[in-house]
Amino acid sequence: MDMVQVVFLTVLVFFVLVSIHEFGHFYFAKRAGVLVREFAIGFGPKLFSIKRGESRFTLRLLPIGGFVRMAGEDPEVVEVQAGHTVGVRIKDDKVTRIYLDRLDERTQILRGEVTALDLERHLYLTLDVDGDVQRYDVHPQALIVAKGRDTQIAPLDRQFGSASAGKKAMTIFAGPLMNFILAFVLFAVFFQSYGVAVEPNTKIFINEVTSDGAAKAAGLQKGDLVVSVNGVPVAGDSQKLSQAITGSAGKPMNWIVNRDGQELKLTVTPNADTGKVGIVMAPEMRHPGFGETFSLAGHAMVDSTKKIFDGFRKIIFGEVKLEELNGPVGTAQVTVEIAKQGVTQLTWWGAILSLYLGIFNLLPIPALDGSRLLFIGIEAIRGRPVDPNRESLVHFIGFAALMLLMVVVTYNDILRLVKG
Repeated sequence: MDMVQVVFLTVLVFFVLVSIHEFGHFYFAKRAGVLVREFAIGFGPKLFSIKRGESRFTLRLLPIGGFVRMAGEDPEVVEVQAGHTVGVRIKDDKVTRIYLDRLDERTQILRGEVTALDLERHLYLTLDVDGDVQRYDVHPQALIVAKGRDTQIAPLDRQFGSASAGKKAMTIFAGPLMNFILAFVLFAVFFQSYGVAVEPNTKIFINEVTSDGAAKAAGLQKGDLVVSVNGVPVAGDSQKLSQAITGSAGKPMNWIVNRDGQELKLTVTPNADTGKVGIVMAPEMRHPGFGETFSLAGHAMVDSTKKIFDGFRKIIFGEVKLEELNGPVGTAQVTVEIAKQGVTQLTWWGAILSLYLGIFNLLPIPALDGSRLLFIGIEAIRGRPVDPNRESLVHFIGFAALMLLMVVVTYNDILRLVKG
């Protein structure tokens, strides 16, 4: 696989993981009736932006995650206040656009001074046009236009904070949920493409030959069936073959392999220092059935989850040092190396990353989905939401701490990369 394909597959893995996570938030927010202002992949300056319906889809510079910006959670709505001179466009007796600047350049608008308005509850606006004060209804999807940007108003029933605790919880939980679903699907795809070992195992195949090993020099190839070594049948005992190779370090070995139905005799001399020949062995494989694939994927989910939590435990108790943690650069480097091994191995790694992303986001750390679910749980118990300003402050501090940690681990990633 050439480097262009490797880079493309690496970028694709991260793009899919983040996109599927944010799609979960986006889809259930829309189902809850919440106005989604932006669906973003990445953070920082915008590289690409397109608007579809009520939402803007953007690709941003820093590929370290993504977000779904919902009405009521941001300060970007341009406020219109009494005393402002504005221009309005009216259609079917309702205000559909409110212009705040460049009024002299606008056509087919009504210009006047705002005397009263409510863009959240009753959706109306009163204008003083040359001494004549008139009240106008405002369309629930009306746009406020200023500085070349359109911002849709958000009535209370379209804001995230106005949704029920259950709908808000489902919207937040849907991101990790989509990662869990993706992980399960990828595990299933892996087992369908890679297969499972035949039991009882009676054959040993060469699954991989390193480019600089004794096996390559002797003419062994991927897919060869090992029949015997030094006159002793190998059958399906990979441990027996490994011991024979290690015990013959620096000594020629007589191998018989079956390649495309033809037996070949090869002389393989294991490395005198390492006692290795540079091969990866694999048993005879078969394709699992539909039900078995589901079972295998489920077991892979459980086993991988246990390993992820064991990793968290080691971090908490100091068994893993901060400088040993992989950040975005380190994870990308590992992904590149796995991508070189082929799409099948990358599928397994993608499943692991998706599962990790889902679990990590559910941790009760400020700014993560787990913390937001915790606040929603408190709201459900109390019967009223936590003060939005206090919650925002907690999430802001958490986000700043996560960004600081990201900088530190990224620095360590780059340091390891430079040192090789």
